[in-house]
This record gives sequence, structure tokens and C-alpha cells, in this order.
Amino acid sequence: MGFEHRPVERTKLRIGYLSADFNNHATTHLIQGLFSRHDRAGFEVFAYSIGKNDHSAYRQRVETDVDTFRELRPLSPVEAARRIYQDGIDILIDLNGHAGLNRIEILALKPAPIQVTYLGHPGTLGATFIDYIITDAIVTPSAEQAYYDEHFVTLPDSYQVNDCDRPIATETPTRADCKLPPTGFVFCCFCGHQKIEPLMFEVWMRILKRVPDSVLWLLDGPAETLTNLRREATQRGVAGERLITAPRLEPDEHLARHRLADLFLDTYFYNGHTTLSDALWAGLPALTCPGQSFPSRVGASLLNAVGMPELIMPDLMTLEETAVRLAENPAELRALRDKLNQQKLTAALFDTPRFARLLEQAYRQMWTLYQSGQAPRAITIAE
Repeated sequence: MGFEHRPVERTKLRIGYLSADFNNHATTHLIQGLFSRHDRAGFEVFAYSIGKNDHSAYRQRVETDVDTFRELRPLSPVEAARRIYQDGIDILIDLNGHAGLNRIEILALKPAPIQVTYLGHPGTLGATFIDYIITDAIVTPSAEQAYYDEHFVTLPDSYQVNDCDRPIATETPTRADCKLPPTGFVFCCFCGHQKIEPLMFEVWMRILKRVPDSVLWLLDGPAETLTNLRREATQRGVAGERLITAPRLEPDEHLARHRLADLFLDTYFYNGHTTLSDALWAGLPALTCPGQSFPSRVGASLLNAVGMPELIMPDLMTLEETAVRLAENPAELRALRDKLNQQKLTAALFDTPRFARLLEQAYRQMWTLYQSGQAPRAITIAE
């Protein structure tokens, strides 16, 4: 089946966000502050849920902050697409891509004249029914447009939205609460274990060997992966007990425990995305080394947008040397932490109202091209 689309004159653009993750999920942690900040004089905001309702405060906030919230999960792809079409959505933004519990078959039916991929999947969907991808010049340099089916919509800072209202629990747990040793430097990486690969793990182990009594604080995961990581550490001359795991907590408590860490070490081929933003929002300095793909450049995008480009390392050797130097020079590390805590108050990365205005500029340009009968093309948003 197909839907007929014709340019219409509108006083307000109807934009729809499609996601399986309107709940206590990393995507919603990032984007939830955007919905209420859309300019209601120019935009009507719809949210389409294709995932479970966890009845969390995150779900409730999305339902409250959009103009119309629709539950599409029980519907077939055709029924869901027809519902979106009947709502007269001008621009449909898919927040899953190929990730998670996506239902990309809904988008394949082209229920909206303009379709965009954003946030959930860091790369091309390889689908001609997606017109645009929201990005920035760091994660996708312009030369890479040839490898994407979508046209780049390049934002001036980071592509990643953040919620400047995210709460951080006031109470900080003790090191004992977190099973951390009473003293010693705490390196931290709360990325999922699937992002930890041998190349960066080797660097981490060399860092631990060079910084006596230091530990690597990881997010909890399957018992098998922790067993494997500790075995690999032992084989590299590092006691497995120096890898300590943190159980999953409510987001505000998780952010608060970052205060116990000294330095965040980013993963390599697939950086921390929400995870790294969490660290920066909590005031924890991070080191990243960008790679050759969208997911491996997100760390650089985030650090640049928070005004800390000096923490972007040109290579893994420099990352190792910098991590060791900061562990041995508490005054230098303290200065970085103080700078980050000042920067995050005004930096582009956590300026949600500013991000909303930039994104709305992009939506208007997409619509102008469509209304004038022009095909989608790359769009660059200036300050």
C-alpha cells in the first residue's frame, strides 16, 4: 500500500517521534527535555509508542509534554502507519533505527512525507524511505555523505540532545557502599560490556599496572562477561579483583555515584553515548579517542560540545599516557573537574532550549524543500 502526500500550507508543522523506548531507557533520558521545549507557536508534537509501558515517571513525562501521545504497539504495521498518516504528520522522526525493538516496517510504508532517523541508531539505515539523519560534523564528516542513504542534517555542535533538567541524587554513596577500596584511584567505564574489546582493554590494563592500587569500575553485567574480563585481566598481569562492578540503580542515584570516580575511560570502537553524557553531566572528566565511524566519534562530539576538547586524545598511546599523568597529578585532574562543572552550566551540550531551536530550524528547512517540490538534500544549520 502507499500513502498520497501533497504539500499543504500549515501554521504549525506536525512532527511525530516514533520510539519503542518511551520509558526508563537511555533514549528517553536524553530526549525527554526536548518535547516541552518545542515552540508551540510553530510546532504540534506527537509521540508514537511502539514499546511497553513501564509506568515510570519517564513515560509519564513524555505523555505530559507532547501534544498527542499515541500507543501503536498493539497495531499491525499497516494500521500503525495509517494512524500516523491520518494524524497528518509532516515530519516523522524515528528514534530506533535498527536498534532495540524497532518497527522499521512502519516507516517503509512512508506514512509521512518527510522521514528522519535520529539518536537510537548511530549510522545509516540503508533505506531509501528515510530522507534525513540528524548528525554533526564530528560524527559524520561531510566526505562520508556518499556512504549514507540519508541526507545529512548537520547541527553546529553535537547531534546529541540532552535534558538539562536531569536530577542527580543529593546523597553520595560511600566507597564501601559501592564495594570500592577505601583508597586508590578509581578509573570508571559504565558502558555496556558488549562495547569492551581487546584493543582498548589492553590499554586499560596497562594503565592499571602503571597506577598502583587503582581500580577499574564497570557497570554490572552478565556473570559470564565479568568472569571473562577478570580472566583477561589476570592474563595481562592485573589482579581480577581490581575490576569492580556497579549494580544498576535508578538514574538519579547512578549519576550521584559518579562522584566517587576519578576519571572516565571511554570505549573505543563504540563509544559511550548516553553513558558518556551521564559522566559529563555528573561532572566526571572523561578521556576518549575517536575512531573511523559514527559510533566511535560520539565521545569527541560530546567533549567538544561541553567545551573540553583537551580530553579528546589523538591516539591510544596518548590516552594511556594522559590517564596515568592525571592519576599522578591530582591538582591537574581537579582543575579539569572544576572546569567541567563550570562548562556544563552553559555549554551547548546541555543547553536543551538552544538545541530545540536548532532542531526546529532543521525541520523548517526540510519542510521548505518539500513544499517547493525539491528533493531532500544535505542541510547545515548555523548558529
